[in-house]
Amino acid sequence: MTGWWLWLYVTSMAGGTLLFLAWWARPRGVPAIEYQVAVAVPVWSGLWYTALALGGGRVTDAGGQSVYWARYADWAVSASLLLVALALTATHALPGRHPVLPATLVGLNLAMIAAGLLADLSADPGSRYRYFTLGTVALLGIFAVIWGPLRSVARRQPDGLRHAYVEAAAVLTVLWIGYPLIWLAGPSGLELLGPTTDTALFVLLSVASKVGWGALDLARLRSLARRNELAVAGRP
Repeated sequence: MTGWWLWLYVTSMAGGTLLFLAWWARPRGVPAIEYQVAVAVPVWSGLWYTALALGGGRVTDAGGQSVYWARYADWAVSASLLLVALALTATHALPGRHPVLPATLVGLNLAMIAAGLLADLSADPGSRYRYFTLGTVALLGIFAVIWGPLRSVARRQPDGLRHAYVEAAAVLTVLWIGYPLIWLAGPSGLELLGPTTDTALFVLLSVASKVGWGALDLARLRSLARRNELAVAGRP
């Protein structure tokens, strides 16, 4: 059953890639960089999960549990790109992209992913939960930037884009809270969930985070751009 969930994920990433490419072919005033980031997320993620589905991308820890290191290779890039996409939404109508904020988000994300991998690889429970705590602190730092300085930047935009940022930030925050909770309840943590359930939950959450969230963000930007085009043309 674990393999079935992995292939479902790969198929979902392929579908997301085709959707974003189709939208890119008709950009509706949304800059190309938005589509490039959106496409890169499922392409990168789908490749790593293909490796998992084919039996690679994993090692066995001292306790005999499989550690899916390919997940962390995926998240290091795909999660960083999602944060870049959110930063692009926050600065969509602004002349400057405020590069320090997305760089800070990416740095915190890499720290969080590294802590998660070290936690998974740790045989000692004490070390495992220390690394988990460090990763959680990094995640809270990401939320602090999203809802602090990045939101302040987004407020300088017109109402529609400001609301689009808040909506995108809220959905991403809710989805990302699920990752440490699943990790904690799964085989790496308290072992309340079995390997198949753990994989299924990560698959569903990741599809929602990468394809679902990306589609929501892009659809909102396309809608606002189309509305502006109609307003300039004098059409209702």
